[in-house]
Amino acid sequence: MDSSSSKGLIGTLNKENFVSLLKKLIGESKYVQNNPPELVPEENRIAKHVLDTLLPYSTTTKGGPLVINHVSYTPGRGNVIVEYPGTVPGKIVSFVGCHMDVVTANPDEWDFDPFSLTIDGDKLRGRGTTDCLGHVALVTELMRSLGETKPNLKSSVVAVFIANEENSSVVGIGVDGLVKDGLLDKLKHGPLYWIDTADKQPCIGTGGVISWQLRATGKLFHSGLAHKAINPLELAMEALKEMQLRFYRDFPPHPKEQIYGFATPSTMKPTQWTYPGGSVNQIPFEGSISGDVRLTPFYDMKDVVKKLQEYVEDINANIENLDSRGPASKYILPDENLRGSLEISFDEAPMMGVACDLDSRGFHVLCKATKDVVGYCKPYSITGSLPLIRELQDEGFDVQTSGYGLLATYHAKNEYCLLSDMCQGYEVFVSIISQLEDDQ
Repeated sequence: MDSSSSKGLIGTLNKENFVSLLKKLIGESKYVQNNPPELVPEENRIAKHVLDTLLPYSTTTKGGPLVINHVSYTPGRGNVIVEYPGTVPGKIVSFVGCHMDVVTANPDEWDFDPFSLTIDGDKLRGRGTTDCLGHVALVTELMRSLGETKPNLKSSVVAVFIANEENSSVVGIGVDGLVKDGLLDKLKHGPLYWIDTADKQPCIGTGGVISWQLRATGKLFHSGLAHKAINPLELAMEALKEMQLRFYRDFPPHPKEQIYGFATPSTMKPTQWTYPGGSVNQIPFEGSISGDVRLTPFYDMKDVVKKLQEYVEDINANIENLDSRGPASKYILPDENLRGSLEISFDEAPMMGVACDLDSRGFHVLCKATKDVVGYCKPYSITGSLPLIRELQDEGFDVQTSGYGLLATYHAKNEYCLLSDMCQGYEVFVSIISQLEDDQ
């Protein structure tokens, strides 16, 4: 089946239906903000609209072709699996990752109401339009079209709408639970397209994340008598500088980063500073610097964690060799038998990056579809992170990623997507299905 004939069977995106559904989804976005414990999303609010759209074409309610499974691991927070069965057993393509939760939005900081869909020409505005309720609506419309037109496909087409993508503090209730229970095992037989990136191009690489906190302990004293203090702020700054020098020595730019087009190599940098408080003329007794490592997927996260710990241990053991700041700056007070000290901790489990398989049929199909529809194909990689996809890859899924929102509005104020981009995304999906139909 060529692209044009498949397009004729499945059709183009019904803009009216898409916008109508998206309006319902954005109207629920206030209730699916994911920032526990204050904000716990109720993804079933989104799932209800997906089910209302697709159940008229289901095998159970109307005798239609769609096989629908609503799977919940905790009340109010379900996942939806929808399958349009093909005629060839084991031949399959899936669209996964369309998550039904969103990041938070403060209406006072937006130029329009984030929790209702507004339309400004080609712009569809509201929290979730790009990430990721726009994709939920888009893939729902794909499955609705399959249910309506009932094309004779060799490939089964599966859509998976998931809970709990925007927060990692709770596990086992989203795609990770579905994988654990074997509910997605059949998707290993074909390409799995994770639809949660942006800018209409394949995203072929993402970074891993290690969040760290470096705590420095010194001795509190009056700032006018600095020689009697151990300044933890200076200690933390100098220690971090030394750690960064060692990190970039041990984890330099990797040759594969050029192949994948990573915008930056691996980085280690501070992002936050905290201390106990006190007056400006007082040297505190402790201070902490927090930050993260963004690691390209060609390095092992465990190696980095081990190295960071080794850096701190070595600096502590040889703290007298660490650079200081001025003649009164010191990290040891021999007369008092006091030494400054450092401790590194990791608040969250590291999140691993991913490098998609550039030799897979799934990747080549996505590239051709993108070039045919968008006009060009320029895969890219970022050291931003996508949760869950590395775990899928490690489980044996051929994960490829793409998305049709706008990277510039991802997690941002005044989020929006373009209807024209979503229409092209739909055509990319149709092209993918068409190309795979030609495979033996």
